[in-house]
Amino acid sequence: MKDATIALHHGFKSDPTTRAVAVPIYQNVAFEFDNAQHGADLFNLDVPGNIYTRIMNPTNDVLEQRMAALEGGIAGLAVAAGSAAIHYAIQTLTQAGDNVVSTPQLYGGTYTLFAHLLPSFGVEVRFARDDSPEAIAELIDDKTKLVYCESIGNPAGNIVDIEGLAQVAHARNVPLMVDNTVATPILCKPIQFGADIVVHSVTKYVGGHGNSLGGVIVDSGNFPWAEHPQKFASLNTPEPAYHGVVYTEKFGPAAFIARARTVPLRNTGAALAPMNAFLLLQGLETLALRMERHTDNAIKVAQFLKEHPLVAWVSYAGLPDHPHHELARKYMQGKPSAILSFGLKGGYAAGVRFYDALQIFKRLVNIGDAKSLACHPASTTHRQMNEEEQAKAGVKPEMIRLSVGIEAIEDLLEDLDQALRQA
Repeated sequence: MKDATIALHHGFKSDPTTRAVAVPIYQNVAFEFDNAQHGADLFNLDVPGNIYTRIMNPTNDVLEQRMAALEGGIAGLAVAAGSAAIHYAIQTLTQAGDNVVSTPQLYGGTYTLFAHLLPSFGVEVRFARDDSPEAIAELIDDKTKLVYCESIGNPAGNIVDIEGLAQVAHARNVPLMVDNTVATPILCKPIQFGADIVVHSVTKYVGGHGNSLGGVIVDSGNFPWAEHPQKFASLNTPEPAYHGVVYTEKFGPAAFIARARTVPLRNTGAALAPMNAFLLLQGLETLALRMERHTDNAIKVAQFLKEHPLVAWVSYAGLPDHPHHELARKYMQGKPSAILSFGLKGGYAAGVRFYDALQIFKRLVNIGDAKSLACHPASTTHRQMNEEEQAKAGVKPEMIRLSVGIEAIEDLLEDLDQALRQA
């Protein structure tokens, strides 16, 4: 099936009891065992089924299956937020003394996790000087457990060379993890270019309506964990947190996602609520259609801003003169989603006046909503960074980030024009 069909049909036909076509909301905590042996088999992971909504739920399962199918992975895991997806994916592979190598252009919340929380657990995060494969390769050593990047940096809008990063990671027997939130699997499928793990904040474009938090991890099933038993001991030795199971022996190619479910999720509990999974599934059904409108509007907004006399610069990889335009053509079909940034000639003060004058664009820190959104990263999402750290992340003091929605383009351009004139 093609993406638009997968998003509507994969993983669910109809409810076997009621014949309902919409995915039911299984809003309950636990599931009954047939007998004692059935319960034991479920806990031993010998048979599929549901035990407790903290680790699996039938509504969540459909979301997991659809996201995995769209990304071309072997399995998925839905959790309470995108930040939990990133944390759990890293926690599945690392322990104190290990390190992660990351591109510097990151979402502010991810930067905080990497720069402050993970080090408090003894996991070092090494930020490369830029997003090139060469810069990443310089930092990988024997203690590196994964390379991390965003397919489209938020808010920098840079496009990473996924294939190049995968090559340098795999040359050192390390997996590549890609946050594909901004691109979505409609525009980019990192696994096709060598990524091993894909994470999403499905709060954003997948949900698309600003009503539900959620995160998803997708396992490609391609990384040879069993070939590196010492480096990835957590997948190749008996797991004390789950009665001694050896994940590579029990689950083969799906070892990573199985441990993510049964160790970090089961023991720390950032479970996705079934109601949220249902709402996210509704958003997923129209994702392909919305991305068409998002990207059509985004290029028109970028062109309008680029030609406006009050705008100093525009950063959107869909523009032919952007340094990452060719990467956008290779990885995003030339349509690098609908996040763009720009600066006004009047600097920070003019940016504030522009921001305050917006009428249709909503002033908030989400992205990927059907509605158009605006943000001033230096004072919000990246406020915890100093100026040097902001610069490395691609954030300038005067930067305004736009998440272009699906409204009529004429209305969006009129709103931008009146706000620019007031600035």
